[in-house]
Amino acid sequence: MERKELRKMELKDTIEMMNSDDFKERFKAEYYQVKTRYDKLDAMTVRYEAGTLPFTPKCSLELLKEQKKYMGNYIRCLNIRAEIEGIEL
Repeated sequence: MERKELRKMELKDTIEMMNSDDFKERFKAEYYQVKTRYDKLDAMTVRYEAGTLPFTPKCSLELLKEQKKYMGNYIRCLNIRAEIEGIEL
C-alpha cells in the first residue's frame, strides 16, 4: 500500500488486516489506524487554534496537543519497528 493511499484510508478499511493471521498485516493495520486518528486529531487542533472548529471541545487545546504528541511518538516507534522488521508501510 502506497503512502498516498493512506490519506484516503478509513478505520473500516483496516478490519480485514486486523483479522489476518500474518503479524505484518496486523502491524500495518495498527499503524494505519493510529496514523488515521493522528491526522484527524491534527486537523482538529489546527482548526481549534484557528478558531474555525464548528464545535467547542470539552477538553483543552493543551490536552489535545499532548495527546497528539504521544500519538506522534507512538507512530515514530512503529516506523522504527517496521524498518527493523522489514515491514513496508
